[in-house]
Amino acid sequence: MRLLVVEDSVSLADQLIPLLREQGYLVDWLADGRDALLRGHDEPYDLVVLDLGLPGLDGLSVLRRWREAGLVMPVLILTARDSWAERVEGLRGGADDYLAKPFHGEELVLRIQAVLRRCHGNTNCHLTVGDLTLDEQRQCVHRGADEIQLTGAEFRMLRYFMLNAGRLLSKRQLSEHLYDGETERGSNVVEVHINRLRRKLGATVIQTRRGQGYCFPRSGQ
Repeated sequence: MRLLVVEDSVSLADQLIPLLREQGYLVDWLADGRDALLRGHDEPYDLVVLDLGLPGLDGLSVLRRWREAGLVMPVLILTARDSWAERVEGLRGGADDYLAKPFHGEELVLRIQAVLRRCHGNTNCHLTVGDLTLDEQRQCVHRGADEIQLTGAEFRMLRYFMLNAGRLLSKRQLSEHLYDGETERGSNVVEVHINRLRRKLGATVIQTRRGQGYCFPRSGQ
């Protein structure tokens, strides 16, 4: 999952970026609202963490312009503002959630997970598809009482598949949302990790559509 953090406080960004990367997210960081406005059109982010008090262009204006342009990626607002009215304004502007500063990093992680699940139609407190339940905190998956250990790359891929269960995903989509760098994206890394997941979870858990991509069925196996 690829996240964009738009925050002009370097010290806060230095705390958030390692935390989110430890949770298996790819994270880009910008500090200026004008740059964020453009980047939102250019990259397929799964979620944006957006500060309201930004230089160049304030966060609320960025959000409104994204929504006016038809961009629907989830946005979680960070704000140091205490005004209830301003928080409501952010939600009306198209935000999916907000978090007031100061906040604990664990709360941000949990809110991001909840927003992603909700935006992908999963209303459970855990990410569950078929007989598989993903433990995002421990980065493993359960099938019934059995716990199946995953590598970091396997966890990232399985989480993306489960959030997009039933959708056809191209190799390009998987590469853009799961891997950094042209070298990594251009290799056979997608096929390698899909084959590893199949060995751990079953040969049919991820279906191949020749010439189109891959699908994780909603009913699991």
